[in-house]
Amino acid sequence: MAKGIEIRAAHFPGRAPIDTYGNGGFRFADMSHRGSILCLPSGIYGWDMDVSEPLTPENFSRVLDEAADIEVLLVGTGTELRRLPDELKQVLKARGISSDPMSTGAAVRTFNIMLSEQRAVAAALIAV
Repeated sequence: MAKGIEIRAAHFPGRAPIDTYGNGGFRFADMSHRGSILCLPSGIYGWDMDVSEPLTPENFSRVLDEAADIEVLLVGTGTELRRLPDELKQVLKARGISSDPMSTGAAVRTFNIMLSEQRAVAAALIAV
């Protein structure tokens, strides 16, 4: 018997460059996603984050789960640059991850370049 519509967490099971961003979302791999995203070695995930949310280790738990495969984390903080709190930087550093906050647009461009170079890069991108 049919169950009806099944809603699952947004996830693209691969690495893909970001084609465009803006209007509250992103386009990649011939798909679009409204809201923020995490671009990780295991895929691209919807991320329940906006500019009003604090940048805490808890909000980066999925990144920390994949730390062994990440050397650089680009953090797109929206239209304005936000410093990463010391606690978050220390947790990332302890896992061997170098973190670099920047505007979301700069993070998208840098992510695409590093991805094309096959670097161990991840990105946490707050939608603009």
